[in-house]
Amino acid sequence: MLERIFLELGPWNWMVLGFVLLALEILVPGVFLLWIGIAAIIVGALSLQFWDWAAWTWQVQTLLFLALSLVAAYVGHRVNKARETDSDEPLLNRRDAQLVGRTATLEEPIREGRGRIRLDDTVWKVIGPDAQPGTRVRVVSAHGGELTVETV
Repeated sequence: MLERIFLELGPWNWMVLGFVLLALEILVPGVFLLWIGIAAIIVGALSLQFWDWAAWTWQVQTLLFLALSLVAAYVGHRVNKARETDSDEPLLNRRDAQLVGRTATLEEPIREGRGRIRLDDTVWKVIGPDAQPGTRVRVVSAHGGELTVETV
C-alpha cells in the first residue's frame, strides 16, 4: 500500500517529506529539521523538472538530498551564528553570579565551612571560613547556587 502511494506521488514525495519536516520543526523546535526540510523541497522542485530524465533515479535524488541537507545545515549554522549578538546584560538569568562582590551580614554561623546568608529576599548557601552570626562577609564567587564568601 505505501509503495503504491509513493509511486503515485512521484516527484511530490520529496515535497511531502519537506513539508512534514517543516511541520515537525514547528512542533519540535530546534532549528535543525528546517534545513533538512528545505533540502527535501529543493529536491522535490528539481524532481518536478527532471522526472522524465533517465538519469534521475531515486539513488541520484537521495544523494542530492543528503548533499543538500549537509549544505543547508552548514549554511543554517552560519546564519544563526551571524545573528548571535553579545548581550548587554550577560548575567540576566544568572542570579547567583549577579551577587558576586556584594556584602552581607551572617544570620546563621558558618560551621565547618558551610552556612547561610540572606541577600535581599533569598537565603543562600555559602561556603567559607567559619564565622559567627553578625559577621560581615563578601561574596567572591558563585557556582551551582552556592556562594563562596570571605570575611570583610
